[in-house]
Amino acid sequence: MDQIPAQTDNSQQPIGVFDSGVGGLSVLAHIRQRLPRENLLYAADSAFAPYGDKSTAEIRKRVLKVSQSLLELGAKALVVACNTATAAAVHELRERYPHLPVVGMEPGLKPAVNGSRKRKVGVLATTGTLRSDRFRQLMERYGVGAGVLLQPCPGLVEQVEQGAFGDSYTESLLRRYLEPLLEQEVDTLVLGCTHYPFLSKQIRLLAGDHVAVIDTGPAVARQVEQRLVHHHLLNMEQGDGQVQFFTSGDPDSYLPLFTRLWDDGVVLEKLV
Repeated sequence: MDQIPAQTDNSQQPIGVFDSGVGGLSVLAHIRQRLPRENLLYAADSAFAPYGDKSTAEIRKRVLKVSQSLLELGAKALVVACNTATAAAVHELRERYPHLPVVGMEPGLKPAVNGSRKRKVGVLATTGTLRSDRFRQLMERYGVGAGVLLQPCPGLVEQVEQGAFGDSYTESLLRRYLEPLLEQEVDTLVLGCTHYPFLSKQIRLLAGDHVAVIDTGPAVARQVEQRLVHHHLLNMEQGDGQVQFFTSGDPDSYLPLFTRLWDDGVVLEKLV
């Protein structure tokens, strides 16, 4: 069992948040909004993105490596802001660090089914998420008796990673993935990847106002707060916390995208 690096003042230490790329910034924004006093670390494993087409063993190796890097930077808690990484490795991460608050992601199937008028729900996610045992268990728990349609979306993560939110190819992919679901008259869509909220405007335009779109980012932020309270780790200092950004790729190459998705003040460092 790995040891968590010693911390002198745990409550003021940062929360480590990571994803295969920039998708987790959608989750980071909700955490920042809910917990403005907290110091945050964000790591994008850009050199190995996307995770969705990689084996479970490869994803698990990267999750453990990035997590260790964030812990060495002083993280008091970890947020796996990636559905695919959560499905592949969150259990092992919790076993390795049993006293560390670890929050993962899962598609918002429960609120989608509960809120669906027709009980017809479409799930947009990566192939890796949809084929995982964790998602199968989620379906067994919340999908029974409902019409849940699963739609793998190859290529969408790559489009977001390239900053191609509104180009014609991205729109063609979205139409291809949404049309079968809309033909089946789903009234609720689940964004089962943290990259997809950056495409939510286009998704809502294509789906129409009568279709609800579920983003699990707010629920994850609430869970982070609850876990910090439970572990007596909430930062009670006055003032806004700091946010640091890291990438396993080339910082100069990815800085424009981080700036576009966050703000002009981003300083992007190399993740060691």
